[in-house]
Amino acid sequence: MISLDRASARGLSDTIGAIYDCALDPCLWPDVCRSIANLAESTAGGICIHDMLHQQNDQLFVFGHSSKFLDKLGGDYARSPMASADIVSSIGDVRALSMDRSELAESRFFQDVLKPFGLKDIIWFPALRTGGRMASLHASRSEKAEYYQEREINLFKLLSPHVCRALAISDVLDIRALRSDMLERTLDALVAGVFLTARDGRVIYMNAAAERQTKTGNSIRIVNNRLTPSDPAARAVLSKAIDQAGRDNIDMDMTAHSLAIPDAEGAGYVATFLSVEGGQRRSTVAPFAASCAVFMQDPVQAPLMPGEAFARLHGLTGGELRVLLALANGLGGKEAADMLGISEPTVRSHLQHIFSKTGTSRQATLLQLLHNSTPPIRIPQRAAL
Repeated sequence: MISLDRASARGLSDTIGAIYDCALDPCLWPDVCRSIANLAESTAGGICIHDMLHQQNDQLFVFGHSSKFLDKLGGDYARSPMASADIVSSIGDVRALSMDRSELAESRFFQDVLKPFGLKDIIWFPALRTGGRMASLHASRSEKAEYYQEREINLFKLLSPHVCRALAISDVLDIRALRSDMLERTLDALVAGVFLTARDGRVIYMNAAAERQTKTGNSIRIVNNRLTPSDPAARAVLSKAIDQAGRDNIDMDMTAHSLAIPDAEGAGYVATFLSVEGGQRRSTVAPFAASCAVFMQDPVQAPLMPGEAFARLHGLTGGELRVLLALANGLGGKEAADMLGISEPTVRSHLQHIFSKTGTSRQATLLQLLHNSTPPIRIPQRAAL
């Protein structure tokens, strides 16, 4: 539990309320990012948009950092411990760079990106993922401050579900994607179907991808203005999940409510549920009468970040995955160490752990296993004019 004095507790409560206000008025995000950073005793922070597919890093509502640092971070982000950790993290998972201080201290990312700009530690969590793009919220401390401790980590864990919900609500309600051209470009490629349902199960909003999914009629249809899977078992579970999301005082775990929506041919979608009302902030979304957001994803169509499924399957850490991907790109042990900014013995240690976790003993066998596990990727094509 996080221990706060009365003033800090009130500040936390006010910040949570302001986070949900951002769902309908994204112009409030700069002040909220500052409030979150202040609660975590940080001097800088904001929201970043990472395009893992094209290795781009856009800054949104960021304050307290120099433009030179942001340019350097953008150029080196794909090789950073933050990027590798996010590959194996779920939305809302909180991490700080100092959680692995020994590896951080010897990393090229720390020596080349953080240290020259007087930064000591960064705390963050991925807040919204669409295909190969991801938005994350972060705060940072200078070298004059202490590393982030359990108090700040618990604080971010407390705030992360609310930030994730607010960003998701802004996205699914199509409120100009936080009124930012950068974020609009980032989220325009959303291929997941998004359905907003009322408390009685009526569909009150569908995005373009959702409309296409229902028109095929293979897995999911709209019957009597309600989402109706073709599979009877999925139909019953979907109805129950939407009903639970619409009840008062239900705090749903965003990562735990997923459902297979199969079709008759052995394919189909994966549905994830998100409650968009409840608690003291229900009035924020009341005008839209939405109680549940259902995200319908085609696993084949979703562009997945390289190695994500393989790392989750075998329980690889972010550092181990970085080494594996470097080797998969044809680098030797020394070259991988130089690129990642770690020592060659660290590379060998990670490789031995990977062998143990994957049941392999040779690098060639390991890389073949990775190749065989690569998920199919399909990028949506523009319709011919």
